[in-house]
Amino acid sequence: MEKTAPIYIAGHGGLVGSAITRRLRDCGYSNLVLRTRNELDLTDQAQVRGFFAAEHPEYVFIAAAKVGGILANATYPADFIVENLKIQTNLIEEAHRVRVRRLLFLGSSCIYPKLAPQPIREEYLLSAPIEETNQAYAIAKIAGVELCRAYNQQFGTRYLAAMPTNLYGPEDNYDLNSSHVVPALIRKMHEAKVNRKETVVVWGTGTPRREFLYSDDAADACVYLMNLAESSFDKISKGAHSWPLINIGTGEDLTIRELAELIAEVTGYRGRLEFDVSKPDGTPRKLLDISRLKSAGWESRTPLRKGLTLAYQKFLEQCAAVPN
Repeated sequence: MEKTAPIYIAGHGGLVGSAITRRLRDCGYSNLVLRTRNELDLTDQAQVRGFFAAEHPEYVFIAAAKVGGILANATYPADFIVENLKIQTNLIEEAHRVRVRRLLFLGSSCIYPKLAPQPIREEYLLSAPIEETNQAYAIAKIAGVELCRAYNQQFGTRYLAAMPTNLYGPEDNYDLNSSHVVPALIRKMHEAKVNRKETVVVWGTGTPRREFLYSDDAADACVYLMNLAESSFDKISKGAHSWPLINIGTGEDLTIRELAELIAEVTGYRGRLEFDVSKPDGTPRKLLDISRLKSAGWESRTPLRKGLTLAYQKFLEQCAAVPN
């Protein structure tokens, strides 16, 4: 990507979108096209069409999405599928209309089968049933992958779908009703420490295994992929079993119990962890096979403990910035 080329980051205010924006700026890209939700409603086709017609971005990162944890997905499944289908369809269609040079669509590892062989390879997509607790969101994201594949096949576009593992970091969502496990546990343990609570409740049995990637590392991978040489980018965008799909992760996982214990250490919480086995566990294990990404020349750099420490520091800064 040329340093002065117009680059649109959809969802630049979110966890991964803000990280991509920071990474691009750090790399010297000077023509970033950014719009807040108030400035551009991505579910409105007419607004999106007008925006693309006016701005003509050459490169597009799609990090905009309605996201949430198990509770949010279970409570608002219709919202999750409808909003995500609208957002990604509008963006991909208009990107094609103005002939963007490359597009990176960001999904989630939850698109893969619930009981997929581990580690999960890209070609396992649609090989078996997916996890029920996030089915609506996952189906929407699978549709986004198919949109990329279909446009590449029919129109010769150069669209790539990147599936990051569980992300955490600056600009994360700490709302306990809609957050993912890392920000939820950071907030719970911080508040328990401050309020001197003896117990923190963790959903599920604590036995599922999960992989976690610091958001700035994910952003670095996304920018790296968009800057691959033509032949390398084309090879990946043709994908495994025709899917223009590549996993982004660390290649390492741990149990939710181990994660909770690590977050307790990072936040300084000394109380007891109680696991609520009446709550769902979700997929038993979700470790990504990252061999394709490694072969392209990229690996993560932030160990989990260091990343959690950085995330907690950012959380404390957010708390300090909020007036009492």
